[in-house]
Amino acid sequence: MSHRNARLTPRGRQLLVERVRIQGMPVAHVAKAMGVSRQCAHRWVRRFDEEGLVGLEDRSSRPKRSPGATAPRRVAKVLKARTRHRCGPAELSRRCAVPERTVSRILRRAGVPRLAECDPMTGEVIRASRNTALRYERDRPGDLVHMDVKKLGKIPDGGGWRVLGPAVHDHRSKGSGRGVGYDYVHSMVDDHSRFAYSEILDDESGPTCAGFLRRAAAAFAAAGIPTIAEVMTDNAMAYIRSRDFQDALCDLGARHVRIKPHCPWQNGKVERLNRTLQVEWAYRQIYTSNAQRARALAAWLRRYNTERPHSALGGKPPVSRLSST
Repeated sequence: MSHRNARLTPRGRQLLVERVRIQGMPVAHVAKAMGVSRQCAHRWVRRFDEEGLVGLEDRSSRPKRSPGATAPRRVAKVLKARTRHRCGPAELSRRCAVPERTVSRILRRAGVPRLAECDPMTGEVIRASRNTALRYERDRPGDLVHMDVKKLGKIPDGGGWRVLGPAVHDHRSKGSGRGVGYDYVHSMVDDHSRFAYSEILDDESGPTCAGFLRRAAAAFAAAGIPTIAEVMTDNAMAYIRSRDFQDALCDLGARHVRIKPHCPWQNGKVERLNRTLQVEWAYRQIYTSNAQRARALAAWLRRYNTERPHSALGGKPPVSRLSST
C-alpha cells in the first residue's frame, strides 16, 4: 500500500522516471499528464538518480528522534487552557508560556476545531468547515448545475514530441508546435445526477459562454432535465460582466449563483469533472492531431453519463438518476 500522503504509487513513480529518463520527455509535461507538481516530479527523478529503484519506494515520515518535541505536560496545559478559556493561539501562548506556533501545532494534532467553527458561548462545534466529510446535494435534477472552463494546450499536427519523441521532435525549436494555441473545454454538470455536458470552443468570452449555456440546457432537456433553477459559476468576467450570459440565464429562468472568491472547492463538482476529463480523455492516450482528441470527447462523455460508475452515486452512472424524470 502506498504512503497515505503520496500522490503516486511506487509504480507510478517508476513510470514518471521512465518517461523522463528513457523517453526524454520534459519533466513539466510529464508532471502535468500524471497530475503532480513539477517539484514532486523533480524529487522522484532526483531520488532515482541517487538511489535507483529503491529510492522510489515509500519512506516513513516519522522522524527517528524528536529531541525538541513539546513535553506532554505542556501539551496538556495548552489543551486544558483552550477548553477553559476558548481563546486563540496568541492568547494561549501568553497564558501557557508556549510559543504561538507551537500552540497551533498542538491544537492541530489534537484535532481541536477552530474557534470560528464553534459556538462562542458553549464551545460546541456548530459550523461546517472546509474539511467536513458531509457533502451537499440537491434533491432533484436541474435544481443546481455547475459551470466552468478548462484550458488545454492544442496538439500540433503529427502529435508533436509526445508521438515523435524529443530525440526526433525538438519541442523547444521554432515551428515545433509551440504557439498552436489552446482549446477551451466548457463543461456543465448537474448537482444531483452528475450528468455532464462539455464542448471544445475557441475562447471563454461572454458570448461564447452564453451560447454554451443555451446548448448545454438543451442537451440537459433532451436527457430528462427540462428546467434549470440555478447555475453556479466562479467569478470570471465572462460570467459576471457579460450581458449575453445574463440574458441566457434570464431566458432559462435560472438564478446565477457565484462562489466565494478564491474558493474553487465550492464549485467542486465541475472542478472534479475537469480533472476526470484530463485523466480519462485528454491525457489517457497519445493523439496524433488536435482534431483526433476533439472527436474522442463525445464518445467519452457518452460513456461517462451512461456507463462509467460514479462513486458518489453508489457505483452507478449519472443516467441512473434521470430514468424517473
